[in-house]
Amino acid sequence: MISKFLSKLKSILFKSEVTSETPLKKEKKAAKSVKTKTKTKTKTKAVNSKKNIETLTALPGVGAKSAKALYEAGFKTTKAVIAADEKDLLAVSGVGINLVKKLKKLNS
Repeated sequence: MISKFLSKLKSILFKSEVTSETPLKKEKKAAKSVKTKTKTKTKTKAVNSKKNIETLTALPGVGAKSAKALYEAGFKTTKAVIAADEKDLLAVSGVGINLVKKLKKLNS
């Protein structure tokens, strides 16, 4: 009986010293930190995509719409666009034969 009492007393004393927060508060903090990390990653991706699209507009004949279409088709860099096969570039909506010819001149 005394051992039960002592073990109960230890559990009460050590719980209050070790954790002052309830488990629910811990879960809320963990969830909040996950949300913050997700928002940061999303913002970073959005900023990077805008920068990459702006970089693609530096290519001759590539405007904002075609740059966005190229980016969404998987051509993330100017090197990727220049090195791409003509058929792959023509498959992107908004990219015509004249633009492909201009881009292929850069590769020569």
